[in-house]
Amino acid sequence: MLFDTHVHLNADQFMDDRDEVIKRAQEEGVSRMVVVGFDRKTIPLAMEIAEEYDFIYAAVGWHPVDAIDMQDEDLKWIEELAEHPKVVAIGEMGLDYHWDKSPADVQKEVFRKQIALAKKVNLPIIIHNREATEDIVQILREENAGEIGGIMHCYNDVVDYAKECLDMGFYISLGGPVTFKNATDPKIVAEEVPMDRLLIETDCPFLAPHPNRGKRNEPAYVKLVAEKIAEIKSLSLEEVAEQTTRNANKLFNLS
Repeated sequence: MLFDTHVHLNADQFMDDRDEVIKRAQEEGVSRMVVVGFDRKTIPLAMEIAEEYDFIYAAVGWHPVDAIDMQDEDLKWIEELAEHPKVVAIGEMGLDYHWDKSPADVQKEVFRKQIALAKKVNLPIIIHNREATEDIVQILREENAGEIGGIMHCYNDVVDYAKECLDMGFYISLGGPVTFKNATDPKIVAEEVPMDRLLIETDCPFLAPHPNRGKRNEPAYVKLVAEKIAEIKSLSLEEVAEQTTRNANKLFNLS
């Protein structure tokens, strides 16, 4: 039983074979997934997929790269969707200083607005972070985001920041990079973060784990992430799968 907490089955890369991809995931023991919608194009399809499959849930939010495009009506739309029984989180949201589309001040404003919304609808948040960890941690503190908690999605920074996020009540989610031969920080994080605060994900179609690095990622590959964590922590695959699934079910309030 594996829970892939972050998939983009609504991406164009899956338009031709989404059903087959989902079937392969089930065959590899993936029992639940959260498909993430983060703009006007991907949110409706995330909802459609979640409604079609009883074991797939949705998260809805606004990606920081596109923060400059978000209007007040988009935030209201997300709030309305949050009432849907298959919506389990708000996001992905956060900061992304790698791409240059949305100014940092706009990203921060949209980030804060979504945290406030998540607190209003009482759902956890999913944090996207690229080259912005210090600012993200500061905003999470200032907005008391620990009241609702959430996920540091595909965490790929030093363990000290991870521990700060843990102190605020967040879960640390690891994806494909923990399997990369040249990736040091995710392995240290996997070693240091307690099992009851770890989650696993693929972020598919991106960041495929070794030995599929560079190829299209898909939910079936979350098993490779779990296997690597098991190796690092000297646990069985079954122990990692069971605990990370229990963690995800607790966070998303699923039975």
